[in-house]
Amino acid sequence: MANQPLSDGIIVPMITPLVSHDQLDHEGLENLVQHFISGKVHGIFALGSTGEGPSLSYSLRIDLIERLCDLVNKRVPVLIGITDTAFVESIRMAQFAEKAGADAVVLSTPYYFPAGQTELRQYLQRLLPLLPLPVVLYNMPSLTKVWYHLSTIESVIGFKQIVAIKDSSGDKEYLNGLLKLRKQRPDWKLFVGPESELIEFTTRGGNGGVSGGANVYPKLFVEAWLAASKNESETCRHLQSKIDSLGKIYEIGKYASRHIKATKCAAKLLGLCDDAMAEPFNRFYPEDQQKVLEIIRGLDW
Repeated sequence: MANQPLSDGIIVPMITPLVSHDQLDHEGLENLVQHFISGKVHGIFALGSTGEGPSLSYSLRIDLIERLCDLVNKRVPVLIGITDTAFVESIRMAQFAEKAGADAVVLSTPYYFPAGQTELRQYLQRLLPLLPLPVVLYNMPSLTKVWYHLSTIESVIGFKQIVAIKDSSGDKEYLNGLLKLRKQRPDWKLFVGPESELIEFTTRGGNGGVSGGANVYPKLFVEAWLAASKNESETCRHLQSKIDSLGKIYEIGKYASRHIKATKCAAKLLGLCDDAMAEPFNRFYPEDQQKVLEIIRGLDW
């Protein structure tokens, strides 16, 4: 089947449902896919930050990609994270994603050894022609410790493989720069990661969001994007308050892993999947689980 093009809207960065540190929760995966499809999301992104991609074994990643593509069955685009410390492994994962029926791959900057921007430009110029699927560049400097500088993105603007950019920096000046760059590539889709910025960015010309909270309440984020795209200000204010309330689950816990823990905890409380985490992380303790429960009960959604 042909690759599905990305559309405007909400792409859910799917949590990876696990029953142990290195075993996929197959029933949970089925539940999540049905949950997302029922919520009318516009795409599913696996093996990203929320999906704990870098922490998973290659065998588990392959199992997930194969099962996910089979379950989705081209109802919405499937995007697969291929960020890796090894050049060849990004290629291999992209090749497998294509074989399994995925529609695009998502590439952040290599991590551990921080690349300079000249090195990063050369890396992209070598890698992009070898990838068999459309590419979404993913700026996630808080985790990879390296930015896709605007000048670096501009240097690869001629590569037709690039179809979209996701920014999770939270830097509004950077987003403004992306909007300006898009004038050179009007076919590009621009997506924002932070949920607090979804509505504002959409009203300013962005194409949507890759919103972790859509794992929990996909319809909430789809409706928020729709309201923003139609400039329905009153509805936007109402839905932004709901998104802000849901976002309080990310304040529970004291480690950076709390964002994923909270999302998985909420998914378990909704009966979607188990909340097991990949090493080196553990699920929330009961007292934190209770705090998540109180927040989602109070959301009235």
